This record gives sequence, C-alpha cells and structure tokens, in this order.
Amino acid sequence: MNFSSEQPRIIVVGSSSIDLVLETEKLPTANETVIAVNSDSYFGGKGANQAVGTARLGASVYFVGCVGMDPLGQQIMRNLVSENVNVGFVHETDRESTGTAYVTTSNGNAAIVVVPAANKCLRKEHVELADKYFHTAHLILLQLEVSMDVIEYTVMKAKKMGKKVGLYASPAVPLKEEVLQNVDFIVAKSNELHILFGEEQREDVLRKFVNKLFLRDDTNSTIYFDGTEMKYFRNNNDKTVHKMGMGDAFTSGFAVALCHGNSIEECVKFGNEVSARVSEKKGSQTGLPRMSDFFS
Repeated sequence: MNFSSEQPRIIVVGSSSIDLVLETEKLPTANETVIAVNSDSYFGGKGANQAVGTARLGASVYFVGCVGMDPLGQQIMRNLVSENVNVGFVHETDRESTGTAYVTTSNGNAAIVVVPAANKCLRKEHVELADKYFHTAHLILLQLEVSMDVIEYTVMKAKKMGKKVGLYASPAVPLKEEVLQNVDFIVAKSNELHILFGEEQREDVLRKFVNKLFLRDDTNSTIYFDGTEMKYFRNNNDKTVHKMGMGDAFTSGFAVALCHGNSIEECVKFGNEVSARVSEKKGSQTGLPRMSDFFS
C-alpha cells in the first residue's frame, strides 16, 4: 500500500454524541428488567468517530457539526481538539442539548437508541461557512445522523467543486438517486440493505454500483463488486469483541487509503484492518489506530 508524505485534507460533516454504555448479561426483551454489570461513557457519534479516525491516520481534518451549550458539548469539543481535529465549524446551540446514545451491550451484541438533540440543529448555512476549506479538501465524509437537507446539500456542493465524497449510509434511510449517483463510495450494513435499496437481491444491487458500494457485517466482512466478480474480504481476528464503531473505523481507513491513491482492493483491506483494531477496545473511538501502529 502507498501512503505518501502528503497530508490528506478531509472535511467530516456529521454527528457527535456521548455514548452511555450499559453492559448486561443479556439484552432485555420487551417489558423485561435486567441488571447492568457495568456502565461507562465514551465519545461517539458517527461524524465525530470518523473525524477522530481519519485524524489519527494522519489526515488534516475539519469537523462540521453541532453540539449543545452544556458540559457534554464542551467535553466533545475538548476531545476533538485533543485529537487534532479542527472545530472552527462546530456550531453551538442553546436550542437543544448535546446528542447522546444509549447502548445496552451483551456478549458482543448491542441495542442502541440515539437521541440526535443538537445534531438536528445542523443546517446548510453551517456547512456553507466552511466554503473556503471545501475548495482545498481532498475528500468530504458524511453519515446519516444529521438531516437529509444537510446531506443532500453537502453532496451537491462537493460535487460542483469536483471533490470526492464518501457516505457511511447509517442509520439507513432511503436515499435520493442524486445522492447515490454523486457520492464516490457508499459503506452500508448488509442487514440494512433493504432499507436503502428495497427488496432487490444483494448481488443485483452490488452490480449497479461497481467499486462503489461496500457492504459490511459485524464479523468485519466486506463485500463489493469490482466489475467482474464479487469480492469478499474478512479479517481473521479472534479479538473482534466490541462491535461499536466498526463501520466508522472502516470508513475512516478506506477514506484515508483512497486519498493516498491506493486501489479499491487495498482501501478495503486497510479499512478492514482499521475496523479490526477498533473492535479490540470498548468505545467507538478508544481503539482507533494511528498510522504509526501499522508501520512501527
């Protein structure tokens, strides 16, 4: 793989949150009460995860997002700054509290409830404030935890400037055709494919998006169609225990490798490796690797 001395410039537009994680012996069913064996909080939100993930891999990262004017928002801002993420375009609102996610996890499985809160307050105008940095960016990264207005506006703005755009299509919602056609790569969860593309067969959907749609599952497997055949990649890693943040980690690794001019296959392999590393530790950001971890 090739990683040049040039520092990729990446703008991440998306969500941030504090993840409140409860570990239980089993996931509760409807009307059932269970006792947590442990509780903790971590920095999260798919946008912030990708901002930290790409920054740790050597990118120069600007984050465009929204937090509340509360202690949690300040914690997120301080964390991003400590991770060398530029927060000059993070909007602070007094209309909503900072986003949170409530996670119940048991034996590697998780049930997650996201409270978008301040993330809902991100507007097109906030994206527009970063206009001059769009001109110099190599790649724009998006997820689906902010409004579709912001997603669609950002995609079209980036494409008008001839910029690469990556989308982690989670949590899945149906996407407009103009979004699907104007992003350069889409990462999606295999169990959410029907939400994004209807009931069409998996292989048929993949054939429509050659070297563009990458389907993943929680075993860290990635599938895509290269124009000739279906390509399957999986890390043989027995340490895949903590599954939170694996999709964001894959997207971060794929994006940085792509910025350095690597082939799609190499980008997928690197994304899988980054995802495998994050799964070894609790929390979506805790285990995100640095480039030096791969070449030490």
